[in-house]
Amino acid sequence: QVQLVESGGGLVQVGGSLRLSCAASGRIFSTYTMGWFRQAPGAERKFVAAMTWSGGSTYYADSALGRFTISIDNAKNTVYLQMDNLKPEDTAVYYCAADSSGDGGSWYAEWKYDYWGQGTQVTVAS
Repeated sequence: QVQLVESGGGLVQVGGSLRLSCAASGRIFSTYTMGWFRQAPGAERKFVAAMTWSGGSTYYADSALGRFTISIDNAKNTVYLQMDNLKPEDTAVYYCAADSSGDGGSWYAEWKYDYWGQGTQVTVAS
């Protein structure tokens, strides 16, 4: 079993930055893919970024490319999402997720991930 706990959300002004953290506990293997998704009010949950636990590959949604950076600190078993130049449309609940399949595929797909955190709210005020 894997447990994921997000933190770091909050209220920020347009153009500001936030760093989300996802503390992972349990059995994490280097083959896992870690992802960040977000869900705005009244909308479906959408892919933001993903990274293999080994750090070999990173993936971003078009909306995140150039502004968000995913990273992993293996020593702390923590996944980060650095978000810069935030926009009002980034307002959402952000979720951390883990895909234990080890095949590295469909990293953008919600159904691929079998462990989820409880989410952390990010609000960008204009």
